[in-house]
Amino acid sequence: MSMNGISKSTIASILQFSKDRNWEQFHNPKDLALSISLEAAELLECFQWSGADVEVKEKRPQMMEELADVMVYCILMADALNVDIDCIVSDKMAWNNIKYPVEKSYGNAKKYNELTE
Repeated sequence: MSMNGISKSTIASILQFSKDRNWEQFHNPKDLALSISLEAAELLECFQWSGADVEVKEKRPQMMEELADVMVYCILMADALNVDIDCIVSDKMAWNNIKYPVEKSYGNAKKYNELTE
C-alpha cells in the first residue's frame, strides 16, 4: 500500500473536471457535505450483511470506488471552503495528539472523554 498522498495534479484534475462541466455553481458547503455523507454511506453498504467478515475482500473494487468518491467530494469541499487540506489535517492531528495521549489511549478504543489515568 502506498501512502504518498494525493498529488497536486490529481487535485487539479478533480477541480478542472468540475470546472469543465460548470458544476462549481452547485458546490456549496451544504450540498458537498451531503454528498460526502451519501458517498460514505455507499462505502458502508459494502459491509452490509457481512456478519463477522470485517474485510469483505470480494467487494474491494466497490470499496475503492466509493472511497475515491468520498475523497473527491472532500477535495471539492476543501476548495469550496478555501482551506488547505494539508494544513487542516495537520492541525487536526495535533489536536488528536492532545486528546489521545499514547499513555492513555494505546490499544484502547474509547473516546477521549472516556479515557482514564
